[in-house]
Amino acid sequence: MKSRRIWMILVILAVFLCGACQEQEKEAGVLSRFSTTDLEGETVDETAFQDYDVTMINIWTTYCGYCLNEMSALGELSREYEDKGVRIMGMVTDVINSDGTLSDSQMDLAREIVSGTGADYTHMVPSESLAALLRQIYAVPTTLFVDKEGKQVGYAYTQAMSKDQWIQAIEEALSQVRS
Repeated sequence: MKSRRIWMILVILAVFLCGACQEQEKEAGVLSRFSTTDLEGETVDETAFQDYDVTMINIWTTYCGYCLNEMSALGELSREYEDKGVRIMGMVTDVINSDGTLSDSQMDLAREIVSGTGADYTHMVPSESLAALLRQIYAVPTTLFVDKEGKQVGYAYTQAMSKDQWIQAIEEALSQVRS
């Protein structure tokens, strides 16, 4: 009887702790803890957001015409908003081979695209710590905003937009974090 009671207490404790972990994860945000590299091989993690009120993350692929068409405007916006508390980053998702290694040819293509479009902001590549986020992406481009702690601000945009439309989205995200 005593061992059964101890067993029940352990089960209840495990359920409680699991719930607490899930609650912490919800509070932490979609990008509060991650580590990856960019197209140049430099390490990128959640500290990339800490100096900005919001960071816009545009998830794209090298074969997506809509993605490529909006990159010039995003490059302009990156330069225009860098002193206004906004950072723009990209994440190119089709640079990984089926075995999980980086594809040199796809990385080269992504670099060419970035250079050719003037989208000269940081572009991350997928990593294991980003897998949970990437499993939620069903369309490209997908763009989301996060705050200083990596918590999502507003909702994800699953379409390409014009520069003026992105200005509206950026201003809306800024007003949400500054209010």
